[in-house]
Amino acid sequence: MSDAPVLLAMEGDVAVVRLNRPDRLNALTPDMLDLLGATLRQAADDGARAVLLTGEGRAFCAGADLTASVGMRDSGEALRQHYNPVIATMAELPIPIVSAVNGAAAGAGASIALAADIVVMAQSAYLLLAFANIGLVPDAGATWLIGKAAGRARLLEMALLGERMPAEEALAAGLVTRVVEDGALAHVAQGLAAKLAAMPTVALGLIRKQVAAALSGTLAESMEIEADHQSIASKTEDCREAIAAFLAKREPQFRGR
Repeated sequence: MSDAPVLLAMEGDVAVVRLNRPDRLNALTPDMLDLLGATLRQAADDGARAVLLTGEGRAFCAGADLTASVGMRDSGEALRQHYNPVIATMAELPIPIVSAVNGAAAGAGASIALAADIVVMAQSAYLLLAFANIGLVPDAGATWLIGKAAGRARLLEMALLGERMPAEEALAAGLVTRVVEDGALAHVAQGLAAKLAAMPTVALGLIRKQVAAALSGTLAESMEIEADHQSIASKTEDCREAIAAFLAKREPQFRGR
């Protein structure tokens, strides 16, 4: 296996992206973050129709590598230059993302896990916002991602107390999509990514955008975006194929166009 901090492999139409610093629990460095963003964009540009994002070894991601932060003059600038662009890339990607959380997802690692569209956690995995424990504040979009999904009370509990949130609790809080046995994680997550990749991916990309807009917009704004997106989706090859397949009583074959 390559020693690159981020790995990319294609499995059919699914781009499998792995955080690959297992000796450091996949802790993040600026270069690793830049590579992650570039890898995600490359996957979409190369024709992937879904992304499966996971961590190598026994953790998903332990957050920032503090040894790489020693001597850093302004942590805020590091966020603007390296961390925030990754979350923005995930939000703007035209294809769906499944994260398979195979262990600890802490700090910015929790943000990366939760920024996916479908989040599958192993039973032994957990989320952790440990920022307050070291005199810092949640970052990389964690405040928005968790607040929108779980609400003010759960966000404040996680951010202020800095305690682990087990997988089942994260599921109950609405932060993740599914919790599965540890040994089933890879199979379930890959199956979900493959299902998404076989669907009308232009429509899926539009759905991602309008859901994000709805979380911060008004009803009127959401309905206008829906109308715009429906105009686009209804003109795709996949929509025409779906209608033809329905009329012919056969299964549609989508091409992501």
